[in-house]
Amino acid sequence: MSSLFEKQDSLNSPVETFVFDTKKDPFPVKPHWHYFAEFIYVLSGTASISCDGRPYTVSEGELILFYPSSVHSIYSADDGQVVFAGIKFDPARFPNTSSYAPSVSSIFRYAQSNDMQIHFGTQTAQALHSREIFSDCVSETEQYLYGRDIMLRAQIYRLIFGIVRQWTASGLNMNKCPVSPAEIYGIENIAEYIDSRLEENIRVADIAAKCHMSYSGFAAKFREQYGMSCKEYIERMRIFKSEEYLLFTDHDLAFISRRTGFSDESHFIRSFKKLRGQTPKQFRIKSRQPKV
Repeated sequence: MSSLFEKQDSLNSPVETFVFDTKKDPFPVKPHWHYFAEFIYVLSGTASISCDGRPYTVSEGELILFYPSSVHSIYSADDGQVVFAGIKFDPARFPNTSSYAPSVSSIFRYAQSNDMQIHFGTQTAQALHSREIFSDCVSETEQYLYGRDIMLRAQIYRLIFGIVRQWTASGLNMNKCPVSPAEIYGIENIAEYIDSRLEENIRVADIAAKCHMSYSGFAAKFREQYGMSCKEYIERMRIFKSEEYLLFTDHDLAFISRRTGFSDESHFIRSFKKLRGQTPKQFRIKSRQPKV
């Protein structure tokens, strides 16, 4: 299975959107898997899709979901042109948003264990507002406006919980789905734990313990998944979080350094300059200059 692995850049791009045209893009999409979940919405033509060994024929206006780690492939059903839109996202970056709703990672694990429907016909896809959601997500990806990440997440949550409602109507008992995955962490969703604790002095050894792995085993698996050490990942996530404060607020550097988990303002400035090649102040000034 490892030879089919497709690495996703969860750190820099926890959400990816695209429009795929088989006349222009490399096709077919051969069997592969990744830790991301993926939605495919067919805009025109008919696709022959395999997911974990099961065949699906997905036509214009229909939707299919690939769970994380599922092996899937896409071919043309009739050798004709197929155009489809896709949304890939890291479920670990979609935690539970209320006191009762499970995280997306928990929902997908639970639905997969109950063999729930992943292919949705035209009528259901239309009821889910699929075309609108995919169009909005592609548009948001192409721009970097205030709240872009929130708008993307909102649309993806909208699609996910629309599907959850379809599942519950089909008999899935969500009361039996774990509300919190606090004790169910693996390398594929440990980012959820890390992201929620960036303000804290989190240690890699403690994170490895959450995954029930040895330090060395965790370190190797983490580097394989994210392309860097866990310590580097934590620091980069703190920098990314600080950039949102610098872009969209007027908080001073001392405040930002505290809210993003740096030991002090000096540490924040050094780390930021090392990664971005400029100080936080220079980044803020440059980003707020009018675009010519």
